[in-house]
Amino acid sequence: MGFLVVLGGGESGVGTALLAKAKGFKVFVSDKGIIKNKYKEVLIHNEIEWEDGMHSEDKILNADVVMKSPGIPDKVALIKEIRIKGIPVVSEIEFAAQFTDATIVGITGSNGKTTTASLTHHILKQELNVGLAGNIGDSFAKQLLEEDYQNYVLEISSFQLDDIASFKPHIAVITNITPDHLDRYDYQFENYIKSKFRIAENQTEADYLIYDADDEVIVNHLKNNPVQSTLLPFSLEKVIENGAYLEEDNIKLTIDNKELIMPTTSLTLEGKHNVKNAMAATTVAHLLKIRKQTIRESLENFQGVEHRLENVLKINKVQYINDSKATNVNATYYALESMDAPTVWIVGGVDKGNNYEELFPFINEKVKAIICLGVNNEKLVNTFGGMVDVIVETQFMTEAVKIAYKVADSGDNVLLSPACASFDLFENYEDRGRQFKNAVRNL
Repeated sequence: MGFLVVLGGGESGVGTALLAKAKGFKVFVSDKGIIKNKYKEVLIHNEIEWEDGMHSEDKILNADVVMKSPGIPDKVALIKEIRIKGIPVVSEIEFAAQFTDATIVGITGSNGKTTTASLTHHILKQELNVGLAGNIGDSFAKQLLEEDYQNYVLEISSFQLDDIASFKPHIAVITNITPDHLDRYDYQFENYIKSKFRIAENQTEADYLIYDADDEVIVNHLKNNPVQSTLLPFSLEKVIENGAYLEEDNIKLTIDNKELIMPTTSLTLEGKHNVKNAMAATTVAHLLKIRKQTIRESLENFQGVEHRLENVLKINKVQYINDSKATNVNATYYALESMDAPTVWIVGGVDKGNNYEELFPFINEKVKAIICLGVNNEKLVNTFGGMVDVIVETQFMTEAVKIAYKVADSGDNVLLSPACASFDLFENYEDRGRQFKNAVRNL
């Protein structure tokens, strides 16, 4: 089969290595950082050659194909070398997809993709044999090897889409596109938009693209760059003939003159953005012939995603909410929009070129105090300093929560919604969210 080099010994890298070995490839895993012990053990157990703390270039440049972890940017010198040599560079999603005939639902977007993917999977699994992979849980490659489901719901990031060639989901979903990760796209929003739209680039008219028709970025891009797939938009603002829209308190979905009506009162998840996530998931379920009753029941009992507007505890009539997964401004916009009480807002981390202006109306209307939790909080203090009475800086989660406890009054919310990446003080957004929850439980 050839020689595959895997760059990055994380979940997607090790999953790809296992699948490739099973398919007869010679495999070498190389990570410039240190590979976690749990992954090292898997590589050793499966007799897959690996190295960490370095890249052996001579060996790597002999590859027939390179799978690179989504975390490695294109501008790294080694990646440039590999490309100059004409060695194909693919993502895990691209590599794995060639080994399955399963029906694939691919979900991308700046926000909402984890909730939409989890909700879609939750509905489909009631009646279908279906896996959930991509940016969630076990890697797609590993699931293909171990489970080989007939259907997959994949949460796919723009970084994974950057390195596809032939990957094609039968049903693609774009939840929304707002500026994020611009540091990886030469600070050109247009490059990031194109990257997201690659999810539909190999689709034909027999495939479907589900998208937010209220998102001007998506609508304008489609106008100027038409796709071949059958379009099924969803909207809260306009009537949609083929697709989903909101009529009074009902989601109305029409596909090929078949109509489905779902009351939004049955949604367990609150907030306008979750009505949209439900529209997208319902559209997928309807395309895959899931019964109406099943869809309705699934929407009613879906529990939501950890670290996404997750109610932690109520202490002295103050609700503590963990939204650590809000790693960009748009996600925090949704969080603040759904607050219905005065809010103490914990924000900060690694700023990816954020523009906070769209949050100003909520700050004036709902936020009573701001706690900046980051190594460098200067931009936050300069931006919001004049808008609230209390603005405090800290670099410790326990301290942030203690300050919030002092500032909040009965009936208030304390919201962790950082609008930034977590890598300055935490391992990842999950670590940040768990530290928040632990600090709240220890109050």
